[in-house]
Amino acid sequence: MSFDIVCFDCDSTLSRIEGIDELARRIGLGEEMSGLTEAAMNGELPLEAVYGRRLSLIRPDRASVDWLAGLYVEEIVEGVREVFAALSAQGKELHIISGGIRQALLPLARYLDLPESHVHAVDVYFDEDGRYRDYDQASPLARTGGKADCCRQLSRPQASLVMIGDGKTDMETRQAGAYVIGFGGVADRSIVREQADIYIAEPSLTAILPYIL
Repeated sequence: MSFDIVCFDCDSTLSRIEGIDELARRIGLGEEMSGLTEAAMNGELPLEAVYGRRLSLIRPDRASVDWLAGLYVEEIVEGVREVFAALSAQGKELHIISGGIRQALLPLARYLDLPESHVHAVDVYFDEDGRYRDYDQASPLARTGGKADCCRQLSRPQASLVMIGDGKTDMETRQAGAYVIGFGGVADRSIVREQADIYIAEPSLTAILPYIL
């Protein structure tokens, strides 16, 4: 099977971390935040029930987001650069679709030679002193079904689309006609095993290539 448009989740798919949990851990709220994240990723809570709550508790400033951006690159999953290079060489259209903070994902995208316009995530806003002000509450990626909406916007007639990810929100893209590859190399979730079209348990992302090319 070959796909024209290849979309990736970021947290626990391209990078080994869950960004919001790392920001929480940095200020001593790690345990509380990771519980909310797991509940959302396992489909026990709708994303919109936890998204704003997590950010209002953490209130990440610009310096924290810059720190997180570096961590995404440091903790990159094995094989990611090779996968992006191989798919780009084949002329595939690549995107990152994430409920994470967009400003924190852009350096990872640059590292992978991915245009900023192909990074779909949630903007956060700061005041002039770099303190957290708010997030883009209109972003579809801060709610259930948002990744499916994003895939619908990227879809074109006669172009096949695949989504690779580790959580419930990635499985929802099937509603938009996406073929879904569940990646369990970082986080192994039973809902993803059950709902994905293909499930990959290997730690290297290169294991997805035979199913895409």
